Amino acid sequence: MALYNELPIYKAIYDLLLAIFKFTKDFSKEYKYTVGESLKKETIELLTLIYRANSRHQKDDVLQQAREQIEVIRLLIRVMKDMRQINIEKFVKINEVIENVSKQLTGWQKSVKSL
Repeated sequence: MALYNELPIYKAIYDLLLAIFKFTKDFSKEYKYTVGESLKKETIELLTLIYRANSRHQKDDVLQQAREQIEVIRLLIRVMKDMRQINIEKFVKINEVIENVSKQLTGWQKSVKSL
């Protein structure tokens, strides 16, 4: 079992968390303390799920939760773009990271099911 913090998916989610901390500081007050905090909380929870999946023998349920979590993050990011809190350039960059994480989660879940 690899150390959780050395997993490529963990590193990608950590980079996502850093990006979220950077761009939520520019949200208007109305969104900073509601959606901004939710984004941070959801991403930290996603990191926790990766730790859990890496340390358990039965990973499938945890990986499914992680896939659901990344979709919640994707939705919140999209809402913030539609509310003009994130410009299109940041939206595209952050969605590339989200898509990378989503693909890694899907691949990990498929490999677990094939065992």
